[in-house]
Amino acid sequence: MIIPKTEINSICKKISFKSDGFLIKGTLHLPELKCPSVVIGVHGLFSDSSSPKQIELAKKCNALNIAFFRFDHRGCGESEGIFRDVTSFDARQSDFINAVKTVYSRNDTGSRIGLFGSSLGGTLCISVVNTLKIEALVTFAAPVRSKPLIEALDKSNHPNNFPLSFYKTNLNFDISDKLPHIHNILIFHGDSDKIVPLSDANEIYSKAGNPKKLIIQYQGDHCMSNKDHQTQFLNESALWFKKRFAT
Repeated sequence: MIIPKTEINSICKKISFKSDGFLIKGTLHLPELKCPSVVIGVHGLFSDSSSPKQIELAKKCNALNIAFFRFDHRGCGESEGIFRDVTSFDARQSDFINAVKTVYSRNDTGSRIGLFGSSLGGTLCISVVNTLKIEALVTFAAPVRSKPLIEALDKSNHPNNFPLSFYKTNLNFDISDKLPHIHNILIFHGDSDKIVPLSDANEIYSKAGNPKKLIIQYQGDHCMSNKDHQTQFLNESALWFKKRFAT
């Protein structure tokens, strides 16, 4: 994926924290502002925090004086653990919650937090957002329940694919009951996504509270490979966070 680049001066700090005994590593992007609001990025199942979407969104946010924290779930990127042995929906929830706690505990970021979640990362954000004090949420291609996702993964040719039994054991979730409790959400989804159906985005939008916005990307896929879609995502997401933090 090629994401349009944004040039901006910022300070990058390597951050680490523990989650169920695993050392989780991430990067905090700070603008030239004292104790700014911060967006926490949550990557998808087979991704990590080096995702171009997150890196460029961090720059866009910094340009608007918003900090951005991206981290690797256990078994991914630079964090501890072997993917197959440590990956589950519950484990990722734990990593995510500990990431939020880590940001809240810092003295170089403010107390206002937003979230960005890509694919399974978006699901994780929705699953716990009503238990946290979150100002704004942006999701891309977030699945509502695991069954259609597992069926799509089982049929896909992803190079990191696992047996069907792995997904059924470790990725069993249904967050439909959480949807009425969320608001301040901006939803992106491609109408040609073969991994997560567009109906999931429509369900999130229909059940979420206001303010909310749904952007359906024409002929958009699960990787957001279209450059115009990438530009739209970066601009709309950064402005969504700016507006929510300003209120």
